[in-house]
Amino acid sequence: MVRILVWALGALVVLAIIGGIALQIAIARNGPAVLSAIDGLAGGSRGARLLAEASTSDHPSQKLLVWGPDGLDATGATPRPVLIFAHGGSWRSGDPDDYAFIARAFVPQGFVVVLAGYRLVKDGASDGVYPAMLKDTAAVIAWTHANIAAHGGDPERIVLAGHSAGAYNVMMAGMEERWLSDAQVPAEVIRGVIGLSGPYDFYPFDSESTIAAFGPAPDPEATQVFNHVRGDAPPVLLIHGGKDTLVRPRNSIELAKLVKTAGGEAELIVKDQMEHNDPLIALAAPWRRRRDIAAAISKAAHQWTRNAPPPTLRMKQGANSE
Repeated sequence: MVRILVWALGALVVLAIIGGIALQIAIARNGPAVLSAIDGLAGGSRGARLLAEASTSDHPSQKLLVWGPDGLDATGATPRPVLIFAHGGSWRSGDPDDYAFIARAFVPQGFVVVLAGYRLVKDGASDGVYPAMLKDTAAVIAWTHANIAAHGGDPERIVLAGHSAGAYNVMMAGMEERWLSDAQVPAEVIRGVIGLSGPYDFYPFDSESTIAAFGPAPDPEATQVFNHVRGDAPPVLLIHGGKDTLVRPRNSIELAKLVKTAGGEAELIVKDQMEHNDPLIALAAPWRRRRDIAAAISKAAHQWTRNAPPPTLRMKQGANSE
C-alpha cells in the first residue's frame, strides 16, 4: 500500500513538472492569451460579455473590442464611464483578442471596456513604425467617442489605460495634443490616463524593438513622452514594478515628477517586489483578489469620471472667466 502511494505521489509530481513546463512554454509564446484563459477558468465571466467588434481602418490590427455587462440594454440605461485599454508587446506583438481578462476585471466595476488594437512592427513589416501606433490609438478613441453610447458607454467620460508599449501609446495620446486633435476628439472627454510599466523616456533607442518602431523617426526626441508633459493634460496614474528590468521604474517615477512640476496631477504606485508583467498579471484571476492594482485603477478612474467637469476643463474654464 505504501509503495502504491509513493508511486502515485511520484506520478503527480512528474505531471506537475510537465504541466509547469508546458505552461511556461505557452506563456512564452503568448502570455496574455494564457493569462486570459486562466482568468476565465478561475474567475468565470463575472457578468461581462463581448458586445461589439469594429475596425478603424483596413489593416487587421486596426481593430477594437467592446465589452460590457451581460444583459445590458443601452436604451434608457445610465451610461457607464469607459475604460480604453491598449495592450503591450514592444510594438511588435499583441492582440486585443487576448485581453478579455481586462474586461472581466473592470466591467464588474461599472465600466464599459474597449480593448484597443494598433499596427505592429513584426516580421520585417513597417506598418507599425512611429507614429502609426499613436494614430491608431487616437482612431480607437475617436471611434469610441462617436459610437460607445450605443453600447451603454458615456462618450464624455473616457479613461485611457495601457501596459508597457500600450502605456506609451495612451500616455502620448493624453500628453501630446495633436493626436486627439487630428482625430477630431475633444480633449476634455479624456478624464485620465493610466500607465502600467510604461516606457516614457527611451531615447537613444537601444533595443531591437525600439529601433524597429522608432528608428526612422525624423525627430527622435519628439517621440518621447517626457518631452510632451503639460500641466493641463489629464491626470495620470502611474504603476510600476520596482524590480522591472525591461522598463526601468524611473520611467514612471520621473514622469510623475515632471507632471507635478508642470502643475498637473499625478499619482505614483511603485510595487517593490513586482517585475515588468506583474502589474498586468495582478488584473487577472486568481491573483486579482490578493493584490490591490485593480482596486487602485478602479478608484482613480471612478474619481476622474464623476459627472463634474474633468480637471483639464475646469482649468480652462477658470482661465476664461478671469
